[in-house]
Amino acid sequence: MGQRITQVDAFTDRPFAGNPAGVCLLTEPREDGWMRQVAAEMNLAETAFLRRAEDEEGGYSLRWFTPTVEVDLCGHATLASAHVLWEEGHLAPEARARFHTRGGLLTAERQGEWIQLDFPLIRPEPAETPAALIQALGVTPRYVGKRDCYLVEVESAETVRAIQPDFALLMTVPTTGVIVTSRDTSGTYDFISRFFAPHVGINEDPVTGSAHCYLAPYWGERLGKTELVGYQASRRGGVVRVRVAGDRVWLGGQAVTTLRGELAV
Repeated sequence: MGQRITQVDAFTDRPFAGNPAGVCLLTEPREDGWMRQVAAEMNLAETAFLRRAEDEEGGYSLRWFTPTVEVDLCGHATLASAHVLWEEGHLAPEARARFHTRGGLLTAERQGEWIQLDFPLIRPEPAETPAALIQALGVTPRYVGKRDCYLVEVESAETVRAIQPDFALLMTVPTTGVIVTSRDTSGTYDFISRFFAPHVGINEDPVTGSAHCYLAPYWGERLGKTELVGYQASRRGGVVRVRVAGDRVWLGGQAVTTLRGELAV
């Protein structure tokens, strides 16, 4: 029997929206090279690899691979992993999911139809603006901050939606990714965003949980709120609820299984 793999659309309540992730619950240890090959074959923004950890609370080791590299933090594939553990009965409905990752211990809890992830808060610091970044985005920024990723605030939601980056030029900017955001004045959401990451093999990520670790404190301070709702305005689109709690961010999302299969090799 081959290795089972599941595809889940995360940060959405309907199939073929949100951000698709592969979830591979390993039955035995696998080499890094094999996981990279599987992620490349799946050709999704991330494929998650889970394996039962040797801890007293029933946790799992969790690693994430894009089609080209392993990453340190990924929200949507963590959401997808928790969804699979509950859906397939590996965890009781009321149990908390615990993940040991390169980004530290992460947890997930079910709240009705929603899943909440406990992630680290990342506060961007004001940064010098590389000319290539602005030229690649074709925008006039209101604010530019940076940690591992750049966060660029622009004047309106319409500007966010209209951006057509020059990805070849964006590749010359040394950064893990670029978050472009604006306040949403329609009243539907608090803010909207898009995320571009050509350096890790993803020109535009459909819905990015880790980006909301930046967006939650940024917009929370500007809007005077600790609980907000963001919309990532990619072609597929997705909704992320955020809540700031000290040095942590709770990310809320829904998930839908779209495909179950078996790796024959």
